[in-house]
Amino acid sequence: MPKVILHEERCKGCKLCIEFCPRHILEVDKKINAKGFFSIKVTEQEKCTGCASCAVMCPDVAIEIEK
Repeated sequence: MPKVILHEERCKGCKLCIEFCPRHILEVDKKINAKGFFSIKVTEQEKCTGCASCAVMCPDVAIEIEK
């Protein structure tokens, strides 16, 4: 099963990953990261297909997909 790994300290909360996730399993987190941004969180890890659309779209390289 694929796993989304978020590097919260790199995330600036641009939400591109949310827009491009075909399974709609990402959302903005309520906690603020070290850079002062609301980072992203995975809501339903088990629904991830490992397509890596989120990781490809992330300009900050804050997302990895572990297969």
